[in-house]
Amino acid sequence: MAGTQAENTEPDPGQGPEQGLARTGSAQSQVVVITGMSGAGRSTALRALEDLGFFCVDNLPTLLVEQTVASCERGGMRRLALGIDVRVGSFLQGAGHALAQLAASGRTLHVIFLDASDEALLRRYSSTRRPHPLSTVEPAGPAGAVLEAVLLERERLAPLRAMASRVLDTTRLSVHELRRRIIADFGPGAGRGDRMRTRVMSFGFKYGVPVDADLSLDVRFIDNPFFVDDLRPLSGLDSPVAKFVLDRADTQSFLELALALLEFLLPRYEAEGKSYLTMAIGCTGGRHRSVAIAERIAEELRRRLAIQVDVSHRDIGEADREARADASAR
Repeated sequence: MAGTQAENTEPDPGQGPEQGLARTGSAQSQVVVITGMSGAGRSTALRALEDLGFFCVDNLPTLLVEQTVASCERGGMRRLALGIDVRVGSFLQGAGHALAQLAASGRTLHVIFLDASDEALLRRYSSTRRPHPLSTVEPAGPAGAVLEAVLLERERLAPLRAMASRVLDTTRLSVHELRRRIIADFGPGAGRGDRMRTRVMSFGFKYGVPVDADLSLDVRFIDNPFFVDDLRPLSGLDSPVAKFVLDRADTQSFLELALALLEFLLPRYEAEGKSYLTMAIGCTGGRHRSVAIAERIAEELRRRLAIQVDVSHRDIGEADREARADASAR
């Protein structure tokens, strides 16, 4: 079936989406407007932004854009995504004025127009069996068939396309590839917003593996300071215990391998859009070996990757609490 190939005006990757209507001022908030052809992936793009922590409003009448953004700012929301397309009907005529107001307000604004070839759009509607929005809104008009609806939609969206800071052709993109494109532009690794939060947690296997751990490593193979009388009352935060644990050859080999793995994984998790990651280091009681190793891993990750790393020790005081409970029971 003949159709019109959507022009791919995607900018050079080094430029990012700061073209067209994008403005960067005092950055009261970051506003991403997702618009474009029905079937080109708007819902996928909005879901990806929502997963990145954006507050998303879809199918928003353009008369309410400024009011919505201002209300969200008063509520402390600084990262917003708005879906604007032909479903807003006659309100679409006010889109240009609404976006110009946002661009002039000192906020950071990006307008992303998602496009695809007519053939791709027709295939997608055929596979999903969903009606085109204009076929539903104007069933008796010229948009009764999908192809006519697509052509009419292109005509109505032409002014918005001309205002876009980025036009992204999704003709040959899967939903997963489109999601990765959005994350690459607006995710934690894109130089906008916060970096992925990384937490290293020590724990004791005798008290259970943390349910919120994304990665878990077992260090019970290392010699246990618990069996050294002078070290038993101390913890991995005390230098004698840390030295006992970290000076061992097995510990050094383990740290070298574990840190190499984390240096590989963490940037890729961040690029995939993960907002936080918890790594758990476990020994028997969560007081000696896991504590010392968790502290060292966190220190090395901060130095090697220049990221923020939080450290917590879930079970470091559990033995003391058990001892006090036993004493009171007697």
